[in-house]
Amino acid sequence: MRAFSAVDVIRAKRDGGRLSDEQIDWVVDAYTHGVVAEEQMSALAMAIFLRGMDSAEISRWTGAMIASGERLSLSVSRPTVDKHSTGGVGDKITLPLAPLVAACGAAVPQLSGRGLGHTGGTLDKLESIPGWRASLSTAEIARQLEDVGAVVCAATSGLAPADKKLYALRDVTSTVESIPLIASSIMSKKIAEGASGLVLDVKFGSGAFMKTLDQARTLASTLTSIGVAHGVPTTALLTDMNVPLGRAVGNAVEVAESVSVLQGGGPSDVVELTLALAREMLALAGISTDPAEVLASGEAYETWCRMISAQGGDPAAPLPKPSHIHTVVAPASGVLASLDAYAVGVASWRLGAGRARKEDPVQAAAGVLCLAKPGEPVTEGEPLLELHTDTPSAVPAALAALEGGFTVASAAPAPSPIVRETIHGTV
Repeated sequence: MRAFSAVDVIRAKRDGGRLSDEQIDWVVDAYTHGVVAEEQMSALAMAIFLRGMDSAEISRWTGAMIASGERLSLSVSRPTVDKHSTGGVGDKITLPLAPLVAACGAAVPQLSGRGLGHTGGTLDKLESIPGWRASLSTAEIARQLEDVGAVVCAATSGLAPADKKLYALRDVTSTVESIPLIASSIMSKKIAEGASGLVLDVKFGSGAFMKTLDQARTLASTLTSIGVAHGVPTTALLTDMNVPLGRAVGNAVEVAESVSVLQGGGPSDVVELTLALAREMLALAGISTDPAEVLASGEAYETWCRMISAQGGDPAAPLPKPSHIHTVVAPASGVLASLDAYAVGVASWRLGAGRARKEDPVQAAAGVLCLAKPGEPVTEGEPLLELHTDTPSAVPAALAALEGGFTVASAAPAPSPIVRETIHGTV
């Protein structure tokens, strides 16, 4: 590979130029192996943040990050399809979705992450189940996909190591929000997983990283274009994250709510989004089964139990309970008009359900239960929210986060659909 000067690459992007394929391949590889220094990649990341990248640059950057590590070879008898969410509050959809799609006949290799800040992490939620383990070898992933049809686990260490380094750097250089860097980060890991199709849940609103529908649309279009460029059919759903998904926000409480969905109950919005994503995943896998029928049959719950057991967990074990519960009451009688996802997410985080740094521990029992959702009647002095924690001293900070986070009115707000748009990227 031809060597370049890091300073020349930085200067080219700083001045608004387009990076060549060779420059991109070199700088990603050199950074991965420590030839390009952290301060130099910081400067390049900021230049990309300010100047952007065209679609060809983004696709090449993604390819270079994939090439920095291994690609999983998922030789299973079922069609493989994966899902990724850009992150939200109460977003436990992976938990009921993976076993549901597997019960319909597909294989779902769901390599997931941990929460940071106000958005929760799938692995943190599942680790509240006694005995469950997140780390699996490539052989274990392939075997579980063949035997069960679904696996939710941590990414293997050799998967897109360039992204792992760059993500940590972006987090401390205020370049996380760059669409080219977000898109290449997501897609490098997902394409390296080896799934034959991908469905993206791109969220917008107060509890999402993309605050507006237009921003989410731009990100979704970029993501689907990368998928197509790399030969992976990719569909993106643009979904509302102004209100928490479901009634549970946290770790164990979200597992309990997910199990309720798999057993035929659960909040209607969680069921609605789970089925919408399942239909898109099954379409990419070429499977015509109706996921609503499979969910109602109990087969998805049976697959959940097998999936959890395969990773050492006990699906029948009691989930952790908090040592302290603080109740927030309705300030007036009427109808709950709004419940801000970001405020609830920060409150849950401060109660111990999330982390400020990747190495911070989380509390399995911490979180928030939303006893009312927008459009539902409330009575002055009656419970509105439950704050769960093992650290009672954290309650005042959580209450501060919730100030102004909900309103009560005399009339119900107009209903808002969860799924706003769907973007299809076909190969």
